[in-house]
Amino acid sequence: MPYHEILANRVREKLMHLNNVEEKLMFNGLTFMVDGKMCIGVKQDELMVRINPDEADSVAEKNGCRQMIHGGKVMKGYIFVAIEELQREQELVFWIDLALAYNPLAKASKKK
Repeated sequence: MPYHEILANRVREKLMHLNNVEEKLMFNGLTFMVDGKMCIGVKQDELMVRINPDEADSVAEKNGCRQMIHGGKVMKGYIFVAIEELQREQELVFWIDLALAYNPLAKASKKK
């Protein structure tokens, strides 16, 4: 399973009010780009959120959370949240709000 479709639909519903959202299949999952920047993703049964790197250490301590590791390095500002921690709507909204708050500050990746 590349991504959990029910979780992706829940995220999609929460982003409906935004004008510039694009969905892309990336990283073996579904990524939601907001204003051309990676913001939120669903990979298998986890939510990936891009948040302020300065907040990453404190929120990664929450149950069911872990920082993204790529090539043996911690990717500051990228957090995976287990689906079990997202059963309540307010938990999903918490993570989406964190990602959306950081999105205007996040750098867009270079166009190829």
